Amino acid sequence: MTDAKKYTSKFSSARILIIGGSSGIGFGVAEACLEYGATVTISSSSSQKVQNAISALQSSYPSTKSRVFGHACNLNDPSTLDSNIAALFSKVGTLDHVVFTAGDHLAIRPIAEADFQFIEKAGMVRFFAPLLVAKHAAKHLTPGPASSITLTTGVISERPEVGWTVVNSFATGVHGMARGLALDLAPIRVNAVSLGGVDTPLWKGISAEFQERLLQRTCTGAIGKTITLLAVS
Repeated sequence: MTDAKKYTSKFSSARILIIGGSSGIGFGVAEACLEYGATVTISSSSSQKVQNAISALQSSYPSTKSRVFGHACNLNDPSTLDSNIAALFSKVGTLDHVVFTAGDHLAIRPIAEADFQFIEKAGMVRFFAPLLVAKHAAKHLTPGPASSITLTTGVISERPEVGWTVVNSFATGVHGMARGLALDLAPIRVNAVSLGGVDTPLWKGISAEFQERLLQRTCTGAIGKTITLLAVS
């Protein structure tokens, strides 16, 4: 008699697209999905990043080589953002889940020094891209409540910092985006996960002063690790 697998089989044979899956939290999500038996497609800003991530995944999980795919998708150019995302989904086909973890360097600047061009660029990857991803994902996700879109934002949306108004505005907006999409795309589930400090390549680009302030406010006294985050998700 074999053991029941009510939980570990949940993603068996599921088709999952992870946008931002070449590094950091997105790469960890890809690892976890492969371990749970899913077919994973990762997307990142460059073909080289995608290929490097695929090679790393196939090296760690050699038996899953037929379940790992990837496509580049540039999310930084407003003139091609919508068409690039549409092209990505046309390559991927039918999906069960979409996870958006893509991010770029945080646009930290006093509001008095922020012009419209700066503000628009600050929201391109972190706000406008996930909204358009959801628009196109709705056409490719298997209809029904078993399918989902998961967006990510940051704890800055709950605890603003001086000089972070531009970043905070978009981070807070993702919460409203998820709530609205949950209604517009029902019965497909839409959620937003608000992340604190996690040890990723993007985290290393944040000033040591801010890292220390955030560390002092955490209950654990430690910065999160991707593996720990995914273990409790």
